[in-house]
Amino acid sequence: MKLILHHLGRLRGAVALALLIKLIGTAGELLLPTILEHIIDEVVPSRDLTMVLLWGGAMFATAFAVRTLNVIANHRAVDNAHRISFALRQSLFEKTVNLSGASFDGVGLPSLISRMTSDSYNVQSAVQQLQTLSVRAPIMLVGGIIVSALMDFQLSLILIVMLPILIAVVLTVSARGIPLYTKVQKRLDAVVRIMREAITGIRVVKALRKEDYESKRFREANAALTDQDVTAATVMAIPGPFMQLCLNSGLALVVIIGAGRVNSGEIKPGVILAFLTYFNMVAMGIFGLTRIFMTISRASASADRISAVLALPDGDPVLPEAGGLTPSGPGFIRFEHVSFSYNGVVIDNPEGGNEPRVPDRAAFAGEEREKALSDISFSLARGESLGIIGPTGCGKTTVISLLMRFYDADEGGIFVDGRDVRTYEKEALRRKFGTVFQNDIIFRDTIRGNISFGRDLDEEAVREAAASAQASEFISELPKGLDHEMDIRGANVSGGQKQRILVARALAASPEILVLDDSSSALDYRTDAAMRSAISRDYPEATVIMIAQRVSSIMGMTKILVMDNGRCIGYGSHKDLMQTCPFYRETCEIQMGDME
Repeated sequence: MKLILHHLGRLRGAVALALLIKLIGTAGELLLPTILEHIIDEVVPSRDLTMVLLWGGAMFATAFAVRTLNVIANHRAVDNAHRISFALRQSLFEKTVNLSGASFDGVGLPSLISRMTSDSYNVQSAVQQLQTLSVRAPIMLVGGIIVSALMDFQLSLILIVMLPILIAVVLTVSARGIPLYTKVQKRLDAVVRIMREAITGIRVVKALRKEDYESKRFREANAALTDQDVTAATVMAIPGPFMQLCLNSGLALVVIIGAGRVNSGEIKPGVILAFLTYFNMVAMGIFGLTRIFMTISRASASADRISAVLALPDGDPVLPEAGGLTPSGPGFIRFEHVSFSYNGVVIDNPEGGNEPRVPDRAAFAGEEREKALSDISFSLARGESLGIIGPTGCGKTTVISLLMRFYDADEGGIFVDGRDVRTYEKEALRRKFGTVFQNDIIFRDTIRGNISFGRDLDEEAVREAAASAQASEFISELPKGLDHEMDIRGANVSGGQKQRILVARALAASPEILVLDDSSSALDYRTDAAMRSAISRDYPEATVIMIAQRVSSIMGMTKILVMDNGRCIGYGSHKDLMQTCPFYRETCEIQMGDME
């Protein structure tokens, strides 16, 4: 709720105006039964047509004003709710793209998607109703009781007796509903995850004829979500029938008791009619409060989930330059005894709630954990190149993730241009890099847009990057050239063409450090060799780090790092490794035969 109130406070002027208009409209609505009672009991018996028309016109004007004010207030409430929802989604998106790798892993992509969509929509609905029903329902409830008590106190006792019972039921059910809706949103996370996995991997699903298997997985998750949602909705639906029973019983008592009082001459018939109208208004007020509590129950759970993400830090903290480690030797890029583990970085809070728990690394001191990297050391001078090779899962990509500070190392130091990477501002550090990751993505945009990627690069830089990446030839054959529209994930080009566009994107800003993570796996040997040669020729000052499975892709690098199970098992030039590293020599012989 703090999140909802905070955003309402940011629009206090617009919200206050909407509440004021709604207040005036509701007050006018309360006058209508009183006017009706006066017309029936006083004006009509006088047989004065002029007064009948006058009071009838006043009632019509009041009704029209009430309708107009309510429409304006509802329109403003919807507008304010959409503005708050927009701000929430924008804040969530900006927070998501700035999260550290550890925080992102802790929350999870499916959960982030559902928080940005369904959770923000729940908050939007609550904000809208808080500006409409939160004014109308209490005024209808309290105002209806006060006015009816002034008309006839004895009849109003029926309402006064029933009201505490109804409110107690609503509060009890709402207290039970918030935890239930929290569970509903967590079930929704699971549905989003399975749906995203199936849609992203739809080709694999079809190729392996696993449509029934994936349908079963989704059906089970969907059924769990449905059961949880039905449970929550059932609990939250309890007040409705109960209140309907009480209110209908109350209406029957009003008619029975009121008829006796009219028959005895204690009250007039118009009072009964007005009293029934006010009774319905009180009923609408209670139903409105029930809707508010139901909406807030769901929105509170959603707001807590959104707040948990917004409360996460933007990346890892930046150390003062004097507070970082000092390299023990020269080198533009330098790793010194670096060890790292993904375990325990960010985990779901086992104590319940929505907030991911970020444990203190000191708590793991002395605890044996599975390490992704163990004691990795190497050094590169500016303009040199490094090839990293090893079996799948040995930690090659993790080296790059630590270098770009997506994660912080558990032990050791990582340095770029003589500075600890933890002392760089995020933008300053990553501006040095041009990167192609293993499963990088093509966006739905033109080829030019995918290469420039919002960096305001000139035409020449885009064309030079495409030429160096060996993409110019196939781009020129397309009807619109660089203006050719790409499908999502590059579905309308081949794997090799997609990789060349991605390499062009990395080269376009002339980076100081070029990282190519398995970026040529879909290229034939000739194109791969031509691209490496062009990069060396056109970007001689770039320090290149290439992760590859092919020995031919890295054998010309200045240094080669051979990894296995997170450890360095060989480091040096191709010639040195052929003599000193059996794993590298065996890999080379398998891939290249007797070419050596």
